[in-house]
Order: sequence, then C-alpha cells, then structure tokens
Amino acid sequence: MRIETVSDKKGLAQFIRFPWTVYEGNANWVPPLISDMEFILGEKNPFFHHAEAACFLAKEGESVVGRIAAIIDRNHINTHSEQAGFFGFFECLPDPAIAGALLDSASAWLKERDIEVMRGPMNPSTNDECGFLLEGFDSPPMILMTYTPPYYLDYMERCGMAKSRDLYAYLSIIKDVSAGERLERLAAGVRARVPGLTVRPANMKDFAHELAIVKEIYNSAWSHNWGFVPMTDEEISSMAKRLKPLIVPELLLMAEVNGDPAAFYMAVPDYNQVLRRVNGRLGPIGIMKFLWYARKISDIRVLTMGVKEEYRKKGIEGLLYLESFKAASKKGYARAEMSWILEDNVLMQRGCELMGGKLYKKYRIYEKKI
Repeated sequence: MRIETVSDKKGLAQFIRFPWTVYEGNANWVPPLISDMEFILGEKNPFFHHAEAACFLAKEGESVVGRIAAIIDRNHINTHSEQAGFFGFFECLPDPAIAGALLDSASAWLKERDIEVMRGPMNPSTNDECGFLLEGFDSPPMILMTYTPPYYLDYMERCGMAKSRDLYAYLSIIKDVSAGERLERLAAGVRARVPGLTVRPANMKDFAHELAIVKEIYNSAWSHNWGFVPMTDEEISSMAKRLKPLIVPELLLMAEVNGDPAAFYMAVPDYNQVLRRVNGRLGPIGIMKFLWYARKISDIRVLTMGVKEEYRKKGIEGLLYLESFKAASKKGYARAEMSWILEDNVLMQRGCELMGGKLYKKYRIYEKKI
C-alpha cells in the first residue's frame, strides 16, 4: 500500500468516485452528485479563498483503497484562536492499516504547516457535512447529512483519535405536531409576549434582500456555537445559488418584530430520496428521474435557524417550527428531521422534543493533538 497526493484531474476523479467502492450494495448510502463534489473540492468553491487542502489516495497496485483530505481554514484559526486543522472526506475499505496511513498522511501535512490539533471529519467545514455516523445505521441520511460504516468508529480509536463532539438528529411526525392544540396555545402566548411579531414565507422575488437578512442573523446567532466560523459574503451567495432551486418558500420563514428582522428558519425537502436514484449523475435520464421522484419526496430536513439575541428565549423558535410544520403538512410531507444539534445544546434539544422529535441518529467528530 502507498499514499499518493492528488495532483491532477485523474486523481481527483478517483478521489470523488471511490465511495462507490466502499458502499457497493449498501441500500442506505446516498451517492453524491459528482458535479457537486467537483465544485466542493475545486477552486471555484469560495471556502478555498480562506482555506487550503491536500487530498490523498491510498492505493494497492492501481486500486484505490482509501481517501482523505487535510484542511486548514484560516478563518477558523482567526475566529477561535487555535492552531486547529481538519481532516475530511474520509473513506476506506475494511482495514485499520489503511485508516492509519491516511490519518498519518493528513496529520503530517497539517503539522508541517504548524497545526497543533487535527479534528474531523469536516467535509470541508462545520458549514457543510461533518461527522461519522455513530447511531442510526438502519436508515439513509437526509440531505446534507453523512452516512458512514460502523468500522470507521473503531478505526478512529485505534489510531489515537478521541471524541471531540457528538451531534444529534431528531425525527418528528409532522401531522402529530401541526394538529396539536397545545402548540397552538403556546404560539398564541408567544405572539402575546412579543407585540408586533409576524412570521412570513420568504419572498423569492427579492431573494437577495432575504439572503442579506439570513446572513446577518446567522452569523450573529451562531457566533458562540462550538466550531462555528462566520460565512463570508461569497460563501453565503454560493450556498444560496446551490440551494435556491431546492427551496420551498413556505419552508423558509422570516420572523419580524414591527418590521425589523428577528429570526429566520430554513427547511428543505429531503432530496436524498431523489439522489439515491440518479447514482451521482444528472444526464438527460437523470434529470427525468430527478423531476419525477422530486414530486414524491415525503420528508423535510430543518437545516438551520437563527434568532437575534434580544429575541431569544421568548418562544419564537417554537413558533417558527409550528408554522413550518403546518405548511409542510399542507404540502403532504410526513416527517421532519431536525439536525444537527450539538450534544450540549440542551435548549435546542428541548425545542426538538417539544416538536415531537425523537433522537434517532448521532454523529461523532474526533480530534487529536499532532
């Protein structure tokens, strides 16, 4: 076995395609769009305007048996004042020696650049997919969540990686929440406590304005969260461009108090139910499949929510959930995943439970000093 640094298009193509080998025959794995992976790992991704990465392949002969990326995000270093780097996009065949060689290569690359702690997986940051699946292997992931085999957890510990944080995902039956009189009474209480509070769907005709509001609230509301790095204007715009075709306006809610922005909430249909059927490519047949199966999506994922500090702990979060679930119920969606929630974010966990959420998946992020 040897480790090679990806240095050309052929190597990048091998890096992107390797998961198909790992998950062959696994009905719960969702193949990513190859075009998405090319963007995420490419120079056009605005993340790399403040970050750098090296991709490595483990090979036996000409066969790829593993992959990993080593990542340095200068904005993370500046925000948290720690010399932390990351590994991401980790995949390997069932052999702990492969995992060890990949992690050693990533940590050596990071150490050469004065990094003191390696943390991951981040693909490539906390604003993207992250974590190894810890519990919930019996069902596929929802959109922008990971699915990984159980043996990765064992390999991390064998290689000296220790738990950094666990992330939680809750699952709720939408009709059970949206039809509840108790939550309607709670919502009425919130409106009484916050005079001038209104909740409205996003105005997609003025999406740029809505996006500016989301950026302001998101970077402010999440600023104290573990691992959070503010998104740049370029990153927000790029993410919005990628997500806009997937957005259902009734599931992107804006809360205002006397006309001033107070909070936002975003859920999207679980397009993983479609991606499972197109096998990574959107050619003419893939597009036809996408359009057909997109009409049959049964679930949503609550991606993110932000509330300005002066409006927190007033129940606005619950009101946003309720209004979203009512809209989702009218559109025929059956279930909602609320993810991811930090293991020590008790307030958000209680909010998920109030919405009937049951903890059904856990993910783990590891770290070690290098």
